[in-house]
Amino acid sequence: MKPTLRQALGDKRMAAVLFLSFASGLPFNLTNFTLQAWLASAGLSIAAIGIFSLVALPYNFKFLWAPLLDRYLPPIFGRRRGWILIFQASLAICIGVMGFCSPTKEPYVLGAVAVLLVFLSASQDIVIDAYRVDAIPSSERGLAAAAAAFGYRTAAMLAGAVLVFIAANVGWQLAFLFVACLMAATMVATIRAPEPEAPGHAPSSLADAVWHPLRALLEQKGIWGFLLLVLLYKVGDALALSLYSTFMLRGVGFSLHELSVAGKVNMTISTMIGVAFGGFMYLRWGVFRSLLVFGIGQALTNLLYMWLALAGKKVWLLVLATSLDTMVGGMGQAAFVAFLVSLCSADFSATQYALLSALATLPRNVTGWIAGQIVPVVGWANFFILTCLIAVPGLILLVILRRPLNELGAREAAKA
Repeated sequence: MKPTLRQALGDKRMAAVLFLSFASGLPFNLTNFTLQAWLASAGLSIAAIGIFSLVALPYNFKFLWAPLLDRYLPPIFGRRRGWILIFQASLAICIGVMGFCSPTKEPYVLGAVAVLLVFLSASQDIVIDAYRVDAIPSSERGLAAAAAAFGYRTAAMLAGAVLVFIAANVGWQLAFLFVACLMAATMVATIRAPEPEAPGHAPSSLADAVWHPLRALLEQKGIWGFLLLVLLYKVGDALALSLYSTFMLRGVGFSLHELSVAGKVNMTISTMIGVAFGGFMYLRWGVFRSLLVFGIGQALTNLLYMWLALAGKKVWLLVLATSLDTMVGGMGQAAFVAFLVSLCSADFSATQYALLSALATLPRNVTGWIAGQIVPVVGWANFFILTCLIAVPGLILLVILRRPLNELGAREAAKA
């Protein structure tokens, strides 16, 4: 019998997934929405801001060093938690340093620190994702995906909202120092997290750590279609949000205060609702139906930003657009994470999930540069229409893969 959300959250393993995912989400917006807000308020051009979005590319190459984290064990706190602690401490230091950089006087230094921050964040993600695969049985993966998306997206949005609000009042340095302290505090969750009951076996050599995960992944039935779906499923959503802060500040004319409260805070609340609902519906609908319904919703809610671009500065419309968009996006994220986890095995969870998540985040990390070239040509309203249309190929592929996706769901149910 599958556990309820209340029962699952009472489990120390599920609580650990929730809090570790919160730690994983904290650094995300610092090189995305928050960095955009900082650069936009400093007066950088849209093209320059689009180029800065490329600092997130290490997220897409984390599979290159993931085998090292599968193969080698830290001296304390186990196969996964030891690495998590190392990266959390390093991230706290790096975030604090980033706040003392200047986007106008030393943009190259800021870019270098941002790249290092992304590398550390991606490394932390590798091991936290592996911990989730190792610790949670297949019968609870839908709820674990909801808990992970809940923690990650809540931290990302909350950190962005609080940081922008603090920056608007007392400056960017203190804002980054606040998030650095919050990052350091997440180490407590790592220390208290239980060890997985079946953590898998470390590969006997680095060569095995590289080739065995790849071979095991590619031997799965229907894997090539699944990999293409991983790449395309969130591409429209990623493009629409790639210049979110720039659009709100420069395209519409909202202030930092309005963006942090009416935009980011309600994003956090709607994300909480979305991922909780998405996790429950994944358990009821299964992988295909949940991905299809939420994928259609993700595409259509992009048009709310087109409405905002045409209507101009209206706070109520900002609240409506961001609330509905991130709520549906949270639903889709919960189902999507559960789908990715179902493709991984415990022995190679760090490397396999790193490969899959790197592929999934590729659109998110390159679309900022693409959007920076498109928006000056077509304008904001036409841009958001384009983001809706770009989501269609992924939805068509999803329908084509209906049978293998249902078979994957059946295999996961048989493991429960």
